[in-house]
Amino acid sequence: MNGRPITADDLPALAGLLASDEEHLTGRPSHIGVAEITDYTSMADLENDSWLFEDGDGLLGAGWMFVIDDVSVAAGIVHPRAKGRGLGTELLERNEGRARERSAARIHQFALGKDTAAHELMERHGYTDVRHFYEMVIELSEPPELTDVPVETYAEDDARAFHAALDEAFQDHWEHHSLAFDEWWERHTSKPDYDPSLWFLIRDGGEVAAVVRNESRGGGGYVAAIGVRRPWRGKGYAKALLLRTFREFYDRGQRRVTLGVDASSPTGATHLYERVGMEVEQENIVFEKTLA
Repeated sequence: MNGRPITADDLPALAGLLASDEEHLTGRPSHIGVAEITDYTSMADLENDSWLFEDGDGLLGAGWMFVIDDVSVAAGIVHPRAKGRGLGTELLERNEGRARERSAARIHQFALGKDTAAHELMERHGYTDVRHFYEMVIELSEPPELTDVPVETYAEDDARAFHAALDEAFQDHWEHHSLAFDEWWERHTSKPDYDPSLWFLIRDGGEVAAVVRNESRGGGGYVAAIGVRRPWRGKGYAKALLLRTFREFYDRGQRRVTLGVDASSPTGATHLYERVGMEVEQENIVFEKTLA
């Protein structure tokens, strides 16, 4: 089966492929757009580590992978009209083969919670279900009440402290891989929709104690990363940042706000998000296989 690498010009069609698969599996409209697929593929060397299959009617399937430290992170999607033809197996094996070539010790491949065929495919190839993630959403019908915690809008002078606080906060998270400041800065500020007026922080004792980085995606708001440094947990800082985020998106006319969270978050993040009115909309599963 022949394929070609994904290019930047393919991203709108690739977003449509993901949306079609999600809608087929969940029975509800998908909100995946170009911003999401750009983010998903941003760490991949698409010229060498991606595969796209198509026919006269459009995309049939696509996959890509990248390596962080000792683990390869990979994804494969098959259009509903192409399922059952072996394309899912082809993408899985290509991702895994490239991961071995890149000397990754492990590989993580993803599947939607409702994609039982993908789960069975992973298990047949020696993968184990290791982690579940939720996509959560709130539909804002009125502006949320803010807490009395002072929340500041990010300024460029805060860049290094913001990055350091977020990295420290995520040290407890499963499979966290730190990014050096320069790489982190380039990755986020080079995005076409980079908007630092959507980033907020809380100071305590002159230090940046908690931060949130938000983005506008597909007409709605997205909480891309939120973290509270260990010494300042339990003070309501995450709640204050979320409510400030919700208010900002509400004021901009963006009433739907989403985020992704580890279902087994050691900080109990899922419960916090439920307390501020968010609900689980979708579950995603990470499957792992040892290669070395």
